[in-house]
Amino acid sequence: MREEILPLFNEEETPEAVKEEPPKLILKPLPTELKYAYLEENKQSPVVISSPLTTTHKDCLLEIPKRYSPWVSPTQVVPKKSRITVVQNDKGEEVSTRLTSGWRVCIDYRKLNVVTRKDHFPLPFIDQVLERVSRHPFYCFLDGYSRYFQIEIAVEDQEKTTFTCPFGTYAYRRMPFGLCNAPATFQICMLSIFSDMVERIMEVFMDDITVYGSVFDEC
Repeated sequence: MREEILPLFNEEETPEAVKEEPPKLILKPLPTELKYAYLEENKQSPVVISSPLTTTHKDCLLEIPKRYSPWVSPTQVVPKKSRITVVQNDKGEEVSTRLTSGWRVCIDYRKLNVVTRKDHFPLPFIDQVLERVSRHPFYCFLDGYSRYFQIEIAVEDQEKTTFTCPFGTYAYRRMPFGLCNAPATFQICMLSIFSDMVERIMEVFMDDITVYGSVFDEC
């Protein structure tokens, strides 16, 4: 008795494989404050970013960790508050409320902050700043651009900023909001830049700069 193993499929009868294109990803519409960016070519791996970001900021904002990170933080989207107005409640009473001007993407770094060694560098006392500024009749107010994103994160620490979203996990290459030492780090940076001017012709509180003088030309 001879046994013979027959092929599962007859090659002559097997139809040629149908070449189909992968299904097209249909993205939901976003509010004007947000837009899609793509991590791969041909518009693959979309992520949601803020609309005002320029191409340079978009490229520098995020990177995909090259290995799985032991650190990961959740993402929150919270309303961005603007001016205060007065509205009527259900009882017809006039109450003050703060309007919402858009949405802000926040990373919840609370668990990372718990295990982070704190930098206790002090921020300026507002009352002392106002006392020094009030002695001069002329002021000029400046606002820093992109604030924390001006400061790079050390390569070995970038994975600690990893956060999760529906499309994967990503990490910052620039210092984000939410880190417990971010205010102290930024204040140290600003004071080192303007060390010869602070408390003489200038006051610096984070990214808010006040230049003052006795005459207009000094500002």
